Amino acid sequence: MLAEIITIGDEILIGQIVDTNSAWMAQKLNEEGIRIKQISSVSDDKQHILKALAEAAQRADIILITGGLGPTKDDITKLTIAEYFGVGLVLNNEALQNVENIFKRYNRPLLEVNRKQAEVPANCEVILNNNGTAPGMWFNVAGKIYVSMPGVPFEMKNMMEDAVIPKLKQTLKLPVIIHKTILTVGEGESFLAEKIADIENDLPPNIKLAYLPKMGQVRLRLSAYGGDETSLQDKLEQFAGRIIERVGANVVAGEDIPLEKVILNYMAQREFTLSVAESCTGGYVSHLLTQHEGSSQVFLGGAVTYSNDLKENILGVKNETLYQFGAVSEQTATEMAEGALRQFKSDFSVAITGIAGPGGGSEDKPVGTVWIAVAKAGKTVAKKFTFGNKRLQNIERSAVGALFMLNTLMKES
Repeated sequence: MLAEIITIGDEILIGQIVDTNSAWMAQKLNEEGIRIKQISSVSDDKQHILKALAEAAQRADIILITGGLGPTKDDITKLTIAEYFGVGLVLNNEALQNVENIFKRYNRPLLEVNRKQAEVPANCEVILNNNGTAPGMWFNVAGKIYVSMPGVPFEMKNMMEDAVIPKLKQTLKLPVIIHKTILTVGEGESFLAEKIADIENDLPPNIKLAYLPKMGQVRLRLSAYGGDETSLQDKLEQFAGRIIERVGANVVAGEDIPLEKVILNYMAQREFTLSVAESCTGGYVSHLLTQHEGSSQVFLGGAVTYSNDLKENILGVKNETLYQFGAVSEQTATEMAEGALRQFKSDFSVAITGIAGPGGGSEDKPVGTVWIAVAKAGKTVAKKFTFGNKRLQNIERSAVGALFMLNTLMKES
């Protein structure tokens, strides 16, 4: 079963807003066994919308449309869909009652332009909007299902979960899609592909492997398609087990979660604590950790010691270490990590010091040079990394490198 998503609005095409609707819908549909054939964004132009609908109907069984259902003149989706099906607009009493109730609730006068939002194409089934005035519209025409929904994310999400997905499940016989994601760190996708080439060649036609790289990490996603969920799950686990065994130490999780969450979960289960000492990453590691609920159970805090004075006064890095080896050195990173361990009284610590760029490098320490140290009682491990000259990428890569080193040290405990 194939679906296509069309988002409508000039604001998307000029970059004024980011299209988060499509990613969310794709994820929800995939969970129900509906595969996405294509995602398109089109302008508030009648001919552009008509063409997009006609082309989508040639590729997909389900066409989901968001945007352009507001009360103003630039919102032309409803009229264009009516023209696409060759029908007129009719007033829907349920939709009108919903609009009236909303305006009563906020004690505001109902304008004619708002009343017109209850007008819908004559051949549609109305999907009531519990969070706004624009109704959703369901069309079942010539074996294709079209669903038009508001572009406001919380309105669309509510409509999808409460009405659209249940109706799709009721109307269609949907196949099973199961995913299994393996998170790896420290090897590029080409090296991983070579390492597991024979396993990938053994995959049956209904199981596919995708490589999803992101800044020092690669997620290996196995996707199985079919009708028997139990059989698919067994097959998926077999191949995932072979891949995990082959990739070995570079595997950090057998599920689709971020690297920092792997660490938080592992430490929480064992009641370990963590502190950080960040220089060139400027608190980015702390941000990654604290974005997750429950991180305070593990993460005690730390220090962003950008200057040498703070490295000395907060972390206890020796002045002679900084003078002799410099701030970006194995010795400084080691003393930063051990200082964090000592000062913040944690079980583990991470320290990062480097030259993020684009300036500040030298011949012996070019931009992208980063030293990372991780420590626990009785053991400190330091490693040099040489990244590129892109500041933000260097910060992200440094964080991933630090978390991977921490994960390795943590698993030894």
